Amino acid sequence: MQRQRSFNSREGAGCLYLVATPIGNLEDITLRALHILKEADIIACEDTRVTSKLLNHFEITTHLISYHEHNKEKRGIELLEKLRQGETIALVSDAGLPLVSDPGFELVELAGEEGIPIIPLPGANAALTALIASGLPNSSFTFQGFLPRQKQQLEKALQQLVFREETIILYEAPHRLKKLLEAVVEILGSERPMVLARELTKLHEEFLRGTAGELLEWASLEQPRGEFVVLIQGGATESPTDLWWSHLTIIEHIEHYMAQGLSSKEAIKQVAVERKIPKREVYTVYHREDQDM
Repeated sequence: MQRQRSFNSREGAGCLYLVATPIGNLEDITLRALHILKEADIIACEDTRVTSKLLNHFEITTHLISYHEHNKEKRGIELLEKLRQGETIALVSDAGLPLVSDPGFELVELAGEEGIPIIPLPGANAALTALIASGLPNSSFTFQGFLPRQKQQLEKALQQLVFREETIILYEAPHRLKKLLEAVVEILGSERPMVLARELTKLHEEFLRGTAGELLEWASLEQPRGEFVVLIQGGATESPTDLWWSHLTIIEHIEHYMAQGLSSKEAIKQVAVERKIPKREVYTVYHREDQDM
């Protein structure tokens, strides 16, 4: 067991602050965050160019050092040594809370193992900001961040979310949004209520509320812009262990029945009944796959 008293640490010990930064509007920085950023010996950040804009706006001159996905192993060792020597380090991401779909876990883990105080500063967070304005149930939720990019892995990840009753929160880049929505329609159904939140706290902040099918149609007609928070209403309450087909995609489900001698038309009808989704939706997915081949 390890016990951390954040504000009663030993003399000369270093300290690692996890500092939330604005997700868009610079006025969302907290007074405490500004104080720590000014007083820290070093600010470790994802992209020094991005963080420099924030520091310049508030006339903060603290030394910056990069800490990101591609150098975290080597740089983490360097930062840990500075913490051992008694220096104070503020860890930030480009926007929002560090470690939430951003680098930082490894450094926190190393610092924790050595008993170095790790002090979080609350602040802006895109996922929760989108959730409270979404209009979807918010008494419970699951945050999944960015799902895998590869189609097969993406579908597998969504299959594991089919039976979640709570609201699901994802992050997605604009150029991958349409593919994500296509997979949601195929796995979770076109009628699943969803919300897309883009450019939160910025001038072009926008919420798009509708079904998965409606939002896919929007993404097919327009060019999505800005970073997206994707919120999906929870779904079925049945236990996945009660449904033998829960691990199958719609295509695999259809092929299962066709292998038993059913025609494609009969198989589509059966799959629609079992999944409780419109037959035309299953038909569309099946024949889209044929066209892709």
